[in-house]
Amino acid sequence: MTRLRLHELCGYRAGDKGDISNVALFADDAEVYDVIVREVTAERVKQHFGTFVTGTVVRYEAANVLALNFVMQGALGGGGPRTLRSDSLGKALGGALVRLEIEVPDALADRRAPRPDVSWAETIIDQLP
Repeated sequence: MTRLRLHELCGYRAGDKGDISNVALFADDAEVYDVIVREVTAERVKQHFGTFVTGTVVRYEAANVLALNFVMQGALGGGGPRTLRSDSLGKALGGALVRLEIEVPDALADRRAPRPDVSWAETIIDQLP
């Protein structure tokens, strides 16, 4: 087994209304979908966000489109004009959720897209004061 972040396995879409946020995860294929169904539970999402989400987290499965949708109550610090958070929108929670690491079979990890070569950045960083 290998640990990967969700962003290496699937895409996401997020939204919000008031103090409620929803984040949908979309798997590329049925094998990835089966893994995220097993690994990404409502309880695990609630734990991942900790005190950032004060209400309940409910997971909805949409197997026909290989997606999971998480609806999080009390997720935006009171909502747009009420919150003291610097980013009060649900899309911020989408980016945070796909940083969650899960266990995947090694064969699945081997299929992921190769990471881009960014070694050129080291030259720039070395020149900084």
